[in-house]
Amino acid sequence: MRLPAFSLIALSLAAPRAAHAQEMLFRLPAACEIGRTCFIQHYVDHDSSPEAEDYRCGTLTYDGHDGTDIRVPTTAAQKAGVDVVAAADGTVLRTRDGVEDISLSGRNRESVENTECGNGAVVDHGNGWQTQYCHMAKGSLAVKPGDTVKAGDRIGRIGLSGATEFPHLHFTVRKDGQVVDPFTSGPASQACGAGQQASLWEPSERSALAYQAGSVLNKGFAPGPVSMEAIESGSAEQNTPTTTSPALVAYVRAIGLKGGDAQILTLFDPDGKPIAQNKAPPLDRNKAQWMMFTGIRQPAGGFRPGLYRAIYRVERDGKPAIEQAFGISLRP
Repeated sequence: MRLPAFSLIALSLAAPRAAHAQEMLFRLPAACEIGRTCFIQHYVDHDSSPEAEDYRCGTLTYDGHDGTDIRVPTTAAQKAGVDVVAAADGTVLRTRDGVEDISLSGRNRESVENTECGNGAVVDHGNGWQTQYCHMAKGSLAVKPGDTVKAGDRIGRIGLSGATEFPHLHFTVRKDGQVVDPFTSGPASQACGAGQQASLWEPSERSALAYQAGSVLNKGFAPGPVSMEAIESGSAEQNTPTTTSPALVAYVRAIGLKGGDAQILTLFDPDGKPIAQNKAPPLDRNKAQWMMFTGIRQPAGGFRPGLYRAIYRVERDGKPAIEQAFGISLRP
């Protein structure tokens, strides 16, 4: 999210600028696996108007967003601990710790005034390059001003501090005080996706960080209806259905959906026969996240043991955009 300046971690609100890929390369600043244990929720906003576009002209950003948001799928995963690491060698300039890990959901923004970044750090990499790390967990910072760090050294852990509604790391790159999008070193004023130089990510990172126009954040099965709160907390994953459960429910939570997207979630029995389906109407507008589920009540005598599968599909402009299959083996 766009974060205003504060006393410990200075922030620039300037638009993203051109950079030179050969000057600096960065590693992923979180000890997680993109697409499995963590996901990119938002990119830098490349549109100087009140509208917003990511570097691929997509919708995975919002107005004024000046960094990359790397989120973990549940608060349970966040509490288990996901390290934030230095993206490159450097010297720690500023830090802050002690901000509580409390979601901004249900609170007003004034409650985090001047602590929008939450627990954070700024690292100087020389030659005008700096990186900033926000929303880390209270008490997790492992560095102090003046410390030297190597790429991959632990700085803290992903948290829920400051102006955020979900556990994630907000990572910002700056060159001479100007925001740079690490996914492209081309100027933000160019047409999206056109004429851009190489990204600033290390070559070993680029495949995993390939642009995804929407992803499945959570998926699984439950013995009854699920809620967004249960998915977010991770409790939905802890209640495994059996052959004697009152119901069998397949659920998904996706991120980065667009207006007009058509979603279908289908549940299949061990013979491959569809036994339940949720076909949602096309979305009326872009959605940062969306949850849906489908299922059936327990039949007489219980569910037949075996492998039950679910397939989630998203069609965008008449073409497949996302497809995810998952399954569960029911046992007595």
